[in-house]
Amino acid sequence: MPVKAFIASLAMGLMVITMASCSNPFAPKMLEGDILGDLLGNPATIEGFYTRFQSAYQFRDTTMYGLLIHPDFIFTFRDQQQNVDISWGRSEEMNSTTRLFENSRDIQLQWNNIIDRIDAPGGLQTRIVRRFNLTVLLEGSDLFRTDGAAVFTLTRADTTSSWQLIRWRDESDL
Repeated sequence: MPVKAFIASLAMGLMVITMASCSNPFAPKMLEGDILGDLLGNPATIEGFYTRFQSAYQFRDTTMYGLLIHPDFIFTFRDQQQNVDISWGRSEEMNSTTRLFENSRDIQLQWNNIIDRIDAPGGLQTRIVRRFNLTVLLEGSDLFRTDGAAVFTLTRADTTSSWQLIRWRDESDL
């Protein structure tokens, strides 16, 4: 092997070793895990579902919220004045939530203790009663506060899928 070829091979080898050992501070290593899931909640877990729901409200993000709502969703609340239950489906829920998000300057939702939880066999559905506090600052500086309990029925296609809200009974203290 001629000397020039040997020196060129040696230089290339050293350059490859040097470049492999370099680290660019402006391109740090990839972090392990799901950073977005950790921050916003992983809806494949019950607690992650509630974190994602809370994040959707606080960021007023209907796209994030919509992914949590099952196509067969039903919302129900008690109209105390008329003494009747009122219900609506997914499209009405999305319209109502969109208006809430658009007409508020800030929303703070705090999930509190779980009062009751009933898991269906197979791990594909669960019913959870959980206390919450909700504060909404509307565009006109009006402040709305409520607390109470939300009775959520969550469902998923299989045990690795994300939970979705299929039934919500609002038991707020209005």
